[in-house]
Amino acid sequence: MSRIQLALNVDNLDEAITFYSKLFGSPPAKVKPGYANFAIDQPALKLVLIENPDRGGSLNHLGVEVADSDTVHREIARLGDQGLFTEEELGTTCCFAAQDKVWVTGPGRERWEIYTVLSDSDTFGAGTDQPDEACCAG
Repeated sequence: MSRIQLALNVDNLDEAITFYSKLFGSPPAKVKPGYANFAIDQPALKLVLIENPDRGGSLNHLGVEVADSDTVHREIARLGDQGLFTEEELGTTCCFAAQDKVWVTGPGRERWEIYTVLSDSDTFGAGTDQPDEACCAG
């Protein structure tokens, strides 16, 4: 199953969790310090909330969650064949999960990741439990 990911910066994580739980009628799938995500079935959406005070309401990044690493590798090849510059991050830790992913940048400098989650992690990125814009912003 694939689903679109929307990662938002929020000023207050607790307020955002309360709002989005009510909006989508579902609790978050994962909550960690400064981070939460919702795995919504209808509409098929992975909503990621990243606490970044004074940046609330702004886009952090976009993505497509895919089923497995083979799909990520097929997307790396396909995007390269289309002439798009890609940045691969295989076996990386980001957003409290071990992932394989590839990044591309759109014409408006918007960052898109195509990724699969390999396993959960206790750290947000490489050795930290606090959100780091570099982890999720490619």
